[in-house]
Amino acid sequence: MRRTIEIISSSFKMAMQELLKNKLRTFLSLFGVTIGIFCIIGVLATVSSLQHNIQTEIKSMGNNTIYIDKWNYGGGPDYPWWKYVNRPEPKYDEVAEIKQRTTTAKYVAFQIRSSADVEAEDNVLSGINIYGVTEDFTNVQTLEIQYGRFMSQAEFKSGSNAVVIGNEVAAKLFGDAERAVDKTIKIHGRVNTVAGVIKKQGAQLIGGWDFDQSVIMTYNYARNIMDEHQANPSILVHGQDDMDTKVLKDDLNSAMRGIRKLSPTQEDNFSLNDINELSDSLGQAFVSINIGGWSIGILSFIVGIFGVANIMFVTVKERTSQIGLKKAIGAKSGVILTEFLVESAFLCILGGIIGLLLVFILTKIVTAVYDFPIFLSAGIILTALVICLVAGIIAGIVPASQAARLNPVIAIRSS
Repeated sequence: MRRTIEIISSSFKMAMQELLKNKLRTFLSLFGVTIGIFCIIGVLATVSSLQHNIQTEIKSMGNNTIYIDKWNYGGGPDYPWWKYVNRPEPKYDEVAEIKQRTTTAKYVAFQIRSSADVEAEDNVLSGINIYGVTEDFTNVQTLEIQYGRFMSQAEFKSGSNAVVIGNEVAAKLFGDAERAVDKTIKIHGRVNTVAGVIKKQGAQLIGGWDFDQSVIMTYNYARNIMDEHQANPSILVHGQDDMDTKVLKDDLNSAMRGIRKLSPTQEDNFSLNDINELSDSLGQAFVSINIGGWSIGILSFIVGIFGVANIMFVTVKERTSQIGLKKAIGAKSGVILTEFLVESAFLCILGGIIGLLLVFILTKIVTAVYDFPIFLSAGIILTALVICLVAGIIAGIVPASQAARLNPVIAIRSS
């Protein structure tokens, strides 16, 4: 063990001497590894962060939740919109029937939505999302109120003009989100009282609810200020605890066919959109993206491996006489081989650390400028170091083997 530590320590010292002695040559060799790691880890970090953020957004739409809509949420270039456009819209009255006909549904909420201008204190915001929801909405959809409160049961039943607004809406209308509580806003000329402000959620990548740019009100009030049939209605159903969404989906399918009085030969005139299925399909898509990222990064990294291999060949040639002396006084071929492999691995790891540092700086810049959180996970960092270690061994194996096989007499004479 002590001998191994001495060999590794000696190799590190030689590698540092090489760095200081031939700065430009070493830099150019390490640059290839740095760029390779930068490409691989940059792509991995971006794709991983993108996948994490999108999956988080999808889950925020309601875990263990089915959306009943006339539209199927699966997209694609061959999306058969003509199949869905003439379907009937979900209706508020169907909520009560779903509750009666199913045992798998724990919460059932109804929502309508549109966009409108919102006015307050001489400020006007255009294109704000307006949601009209029923009491169970917050049981289905996670919604955190930062200031104030959500609407009460009494306000839902009476159709009160109390609303909760998004963080960005509050900040833009009143300068400070906290100031918005108990203030009034106008929508379609009607005065509404702000009961609470939703906690900031950040930029949305796939649309979703986008609560930062929204106003939420009771359904009984919203139906009076927007055309319900033109307001994209949908029913949100949250399953019982630990309920498989496939079971919930089958139960809802039977219930909806009964509610719509469809015969066994008629096709469904509704869609049951499982959020978990949407998450799984996106997960499969990211597999292909990751493969593409790895392919780009590996091609860049191969250049770096050749650069390190080249510097190791040069190093062996420059130290031929030293190798001869070591072998003449008893150093075994295995020791010589290990020294050069450790030095090669050290150079690759050093280049990789520089690449990781560049990626880290880039993540901070992108996160700050675009409000898109990119992060380096411990798994990605460990992957980078392992790649560098393996690459260092691959790059150094041939030069190290060449050094280990040198004849001590011939090597000493080469000086």
